[in-house]
Amino acid sequence: MNIHTHPHDDGAQGVDPSAARSIVRAVEPPLLSPRALEDRRLIHRNDSTRLQADAFRDLRTRLLALGGDRNFVTLVAPVVPGCGASFVARNLAAAFAFDETKTATLIDCDALRPAQHGALGVDAVNGGLMDYLDDRVNEIAPVQYRTVLPRMYLVPTGGVREITGESFSSLRMRSLVDSLRSTHGNRYLVLDSPAVLKSPDARILSDLADLVVLVAGYGRVTTEQIEKAAANFEPEKLAGVVFNDIQ
Repeated sequence: MNIHTHPHDDGAQGVDPSAARSIVRAVEPPLLSPRALEDRRLIHRNDSTRLQADAFRDLRTRLLALGGDRNFVTLVAPVVPGCGASFVARNLAAAFAFDETKTATLIDCDALRPAQHGALGVDAVNGGLMDYLDDRVNEIAPVQYRTVLPRMYLVPTGGVREITGESFSSLRMRSLVDSLRSTHGNRYLVLDSPAVLKSPDARILSDLADLVVLVAGYGRVTTEQIEKAAANFEPEKLAGVVFNDIQ
């Protein structure tokens, strides 16, 4: 996995702490063995595939350098479907959670192809993101679940939806992101996005993010497609491109 970054202008954004409400669901899934984690394509501290784990640590370090002395929200967006962005998003969140001084919350925003709940061992009995945005769940707490990795949490999609753009641009979505971010200064949010060149959702979600990581499937996209996808985002937010050969 190759990682390319460029300099970033890191302007701080204010958040109203009074809007925060985010007690996580108390039921914690059992932690898995290293072999079981690898079967789910999740990196871990004793990962036998060291190159993968080190690549995600390196990506985390670069983002922390760009983000400055504050927690931040990272959008992980594939150029086209099939680039393996969900793999990148969950393992980036895992890399943040490796640090015992930090926690990570992954938000699965790909309502057409939700994948994170299965990989992270989450039974979304209380619903998920779309249920909260549709006002079928009143609080954030029930839809933020513990996962099979320590200090890592998931807000699953909660069900397949055809149209999501209006929901992602809603005040309720902004409130969810701000609340999760502001309650703990050591919490880092990762948004797993739909493909940039497939729908407007990634561009809409980028308004909620401080940094954007594009994922290009190795050998699956052209330079022209990458440039077209990158043009959807503010240059100061675009942290770089991950070339991923794991689908």
